[in-house]
Amino acid sequence: MKPQGFRDTGRFNREPARPGAYTPNNLARLMRCLDISANVAIPLRPTGANTSATDCNLATTGTTINTAGLDRIIHIDAYNHTVTAQAGVRVGALIAALAEEGMELVGSFDQTERTLGGAIAAPCMGPGIGEHASLLSTQVISMKVVTAAGKAMKISHMQKHLLNAFRLSYGMLGVIYEVKLRVRPITTFSASHRSMDVDTFAHVSDRLANGNVGLKFYLMPYKNQVYLDLRHYDASVGNTYNAPWKIKDWGESTVLPGVFKSLGRVMPIPSVRYQIIDTISATTHGLVNSKLIRSGNNAAAGGRHRRRKPRNLLYSTWCFPATDFSLVVKAYARFCRETFARTAYRCDLPAVGHRVAQDNSALLSPSFDEALIALQTVSTQQRGWDDFVLDLSEFAENWGGIPLFNATVATRPAYVAQTYGGRMEFFRKLRRQLDPEGRLLNPYLSRYFK
Repeated sequence: MKPQGFRDTGRFNREPARPGAYTPNNLARLMRCLDISANVAIPLRPTGANTSATDCNLATTGTTINTAGLDRIIHIDAYNHTVTAQAGVRVGALIAALAEEGMELVGSFDQTERTLGGAIAAPCMGPGIGEHASLLSTQVISMKVVTAAGKAMKISHMQKHLLNAFRLSYGMLGVIYEVKLRVRPITTFSASHRSMDVDTFAHVSDRLANGNVGLKFYLMPYKNQVYLDLRHYDASVGNTYNAPWKIKDWGESTVLPGVFKSLGRVMPIPSVRYQIIDTISATTHGLVNSKLIRSGNNAAAGGRHRRRKPRNLLYSTWCFPATDFSLVVKAYARFCRETFARTAYRCDLPAVGHRVAQDNSALLSPSFDEALIALQTVSTQQRGWDDFVLDLSEFAENWGGIPLFNATVATRPAYVAQTYGGRMEFFRKLRRQLDPEGRLLNPYLSRYFK
């Protein structure tokens, strides 16, 4: 970053600000990046591991602030059950460090390659057991941020409304650089796995979508099959081994996407290719889940410590009211089959879903009003994807889906405003107070929050 040495006069002129990317490794440098007097192109957008499916963290004509350089775990307090860490720490690295101290996060979360700041500023969800274990942001006790004007600010649990606004704020109120979280001693759960057809799953989904069980499922609409991963606390679950969970994660996040991407290149006949793909998926989920895994904990189930997101994956996530999901899941399976028949496009990976408990700890929480089922559509097939997610968006809106600003592709601003209602307008007013010049607002987010 080039400092401003002289005032703008006829003799000494600053060079025009240029787009750029910065990776500050301490607070002072982060503050200089956001300082109003610095010659830095706007908008300013914080980013971590770049796992977003949307352009919410991009600043193609402005400045990207990568928090990955802020990667220290400052303190694990096993007595008070808290951890303090910088925003650039990877969630997987935090899980591993906590496990060494006999501690774990409250909840089991996918995408462990994400940075902690990104997982607090945007939804980081998973099949948690209980009413407060679905969103990682719920466990934030306090955080330190740098405002749009480059000033450091600490927000504690005593400032409840402000803390609620900064949780899931997508970097629009300030850049998070340090977080204090609640954690807990490692707690073992039993894990059971079942397979069933879509209609049977729809029939039991209302009963499964309660707070006493951790629900995750893999939906194969073209094979009319659902694979359930059910977790609940049990006093006598036996020993838990990490290896089966690592094998499961490796197969789902690395092997299957890689194999299916390769099949897309070498197998030109779609009917044969998709038959092979569905057989491999069904065999993998049936074998790995049913035969290998009987128990676990959040430390083991959190997946491997990856530095980058799995390659070649395309995804779009919508959340649906849990009370309606028995109807939604059948409609979704029918939508996928009808779209394939009409356009010849289909996803090659199972859709992944899990329960999200009602949570009003964040102003922009997707489950602010009620419990939801998050459904993530996943594919490695790029050709035809853009049209598919447009159709998916129309389907989701018709069924009352809740979009996520970092994970839902092709969302209409009018529908977003309708969905989030007055909470979104309150957030806009607060954002204008903290960032009156819109320095942290890129074109993508401006569609919804200007």
